[in-house]
Amino acid sequence: MKKVALSVFAALAVSLAAPAFAADMPVKAPKVAVVATPSPWDIAFGAAIMSDYVWRGVTQSGHKPSVAAYFEPRYNFNSNLQAYVGLSGESIKFANNAAAEIDFYGGIRPTIGPVAFDFGFWYYYYPGGTCYVGNAACPSAIPNGNVAKADASFYEVYGKATYTIGDFALGANEYYSPNFLNTGAWGNYASGTLKYTAPDKLAIGPLGWYVSGEFGRQWLGTSDPFYGVPAFPNGVDYKDYNTWNVGVGFTYKVFTLDLRYSDTDMNKGDCNAFTSDPGASGTSNVTPNNPGGAGSNWCGATFIAKLSADLTLGSLK
Repeated sequence: MKKVALSVFAALAVSLAAPAFAADMPVKAPKVAVVATPSPWDIAFGAAIMSDYVWRGVTQSGHKPSVAAYFEPRYNFNSNLQAYVGLSGESIKFANNAAAEIDFYGGIRPTIGPVAFDFGFWYYYYPGGTCYVGNAACPSAIPNGNVAKADASFYEVYGKATYTIGDFALGANEYYSPNFLNTGAWGNYASGTLKYTAPDKLAIGPLGWYVSGEFGRQWLGTSDPFYGVPAFPNGVDYKDYNTWNVGVGFTYKVFTLDLRYSDTDMNKGDCNAFTSDPGASGTSNVTPNNPGGAGSNWCGATFIAKLSADLTLGSLK
């Protein structure tokens, strides 16, 4: 009997002590997933080839094909505020035979609700230009009598706003330069844009698509005496003009094919006075700014096909 009592007692003692032993044993902590904080930095970059480089209704490539590329570092302070700087380049055909257009730009992009803003500074640099006048100071000459400064570089400040509602985006843009294309004339450009982006259910197979258009007005001041004509020896009072474009685009992954019609209401004579087109010809396009009558089609209707690729470093991760 004593042996039985001792056995029962020993068993109770072990069972009572077991929880204490278990509590003293080390316990493995559960693994916690470490989520990397997204970098506020990103880089956008891309390239394009186009049948005509048209800017505000005026060809920048003499109605010939052009190539372009850009590189744009960005810093996101938060989801509603981004700062950026950029470098881009385009092949061109200017009256002064500049080698290319090189753009340096930067600004900020705040977003408030459905409205995205963009405020910045843009410098257009045209290296390698030649002065064309035909005098002792500038012996080179354009056969049709037009003149061009060696340097057409200039800057603009700008503000943009885009209001997005559903599949539609409505935009307003404003650009100002105190010395447009280094002509001595101030320039102010304002435009409105409208874009419809088709939802996924309306995609054409793997292709997304959109329709967009823009209507703008370019106001221009008076040039310096370099571009003077007999009626205005102290400088040409350049004609303001309207411009518009409309087109459709197709997207596939990072690629976009944009097909667009562009035009202005500037006549051929005033276009020649504004652009100094070395290919301008004829004598019937006489205006106060263009007494020789040569006419330029650099401001006329044109169709542009543009294939571009645009992506960001973040999208590649």
